[in-house]
Amino acid sequence: MANKKVLTLAEVKQLAEDKSKCIMIINNQVYDVTKFLEEHPGGEEVLKEQHGHDASNAFEDVGHSTDAREQMKPYAIGEIHPDDIKTKVKTRPLIVNPSGSASDNTGSSWIKFLIPLVIVIAAIAYFRLFATSKVNVNNPPKAI
Repeated sequence: MANKKVLTLAEVKQLAEDKSKCIMIINNQVYDVTKFLEEHPGGEEVLKEQHGHDASNAFEDVGHSTDAREQMKPYAIGEIHPDDIKTKVKTRPLIVNPSGSASDNTGSSWIKFLIPLVIVIAAIAYFRLFATSKVNVNNPPKAI
């Protein structure tokens, strides 16, 4: 949007009074996401909960992708007036590999193999030692 409207928080609140719309603020930008409600992958309810509020923290906490950030640009209707600007919420990076290594979790893959192996060996040992039948095949039980 080349010429964005500059809106005060009072004007955003006034826009939000229209319950047929879904207006929110994300990082000091004002969005009307009414047309996006049915398309939102997280469901329309999460957007409706933020109607009329600053949704910056909620938006960043989810960890939206760069595609999602691009997809929201057409819904921008303005920006917050400089007197009302809050500090921008820092964008949280996407976590691709939580271990921080470049490998495919090979460091812990031996544990994923070792734990079931130990359980199987323990089960076999238990049944061999304690659960064997005490029946002597050379001396079958006698009929009454």
